[in-house]
Amino acid sequence: MDWFQLQPEEWQAVRLSLKVASVATLASLPLGILTAWLLARGRFFGKTLLDGLVYLPLVLPPVVTGYVLLILFGRRGVIGAFLESHFGLVFSFRWTGAALACAVMGFPLMVRAIRLSIESIDARSEEAAATLGASPFWVFLTVTIPLALPGIIAGAVLCFAKALGEFGATITFVSNIPGETQTIPAAIYALTQVPGGDAGALRLSLVSIVIALGALIASEVLARRTMGRGGLAA
Repeated sequence: MDWFQLQPEEWQAVRLSLKVASVATLASLPLGILTAWLLARGRFFGKTLLDGLVYLPLVLPPVVTGYVLLILFGRRGVIGAFLESHFGLVFSFRWTGAALACAVMGFPLMVRAIRLSIESIDARSEEAAATLGASPFWVFLTVTIPLALPGIIAGAVLCFAKALGEFGATITFVSNIPGETQTIPAAIYALTQVPGGDAGALRLSLVSIVIALGALIASEVLARRTMGRGGLAA
């Protein structure tokens, strides 16, 4: 099994991928919950446009998404230049940019799972809490969020899994810099381009499959436990 021993640069890609995927998921989760709630319960002008913008990364070529991020968040981009000059935050050719690209690509999957979970909640439960004097925010926090928790978990895991496998938008936005932006997919691509790199590409592919499968299984177990507790509480 010596052939399966990961090399230092391969471990580096694995650690970076886990870091990028975790940051992308955690950073986008609050916005994902809010967006899902707006699409599930909101009645406002422009809802159809918001719906389209949220799911746009799913149908656009990832390279296009990465290029748009480069234009907006690059050092000379409108948003990127502002963030760098005022907060010292740089995205282009940094691991933070890889996390941003992964968050954008995984966001639609997260929102969809959470939205479906919120839409499945009986609105009468929320109305009952409101009639008892609870504010809309308190109803959202104490009724909607707990009931939608299985969908929130599923959405977070889908975003995490998508972030682990994201390649096109990431390499377009932040390139493929070992130790800085070279995630597992980028490392696999680099290994397939050099002689004798097939073994390393296979090792990283297997690691990627194991991590993604483990995340999905953990999500299913957590969701089932959450639903079971909800059923007992009801």
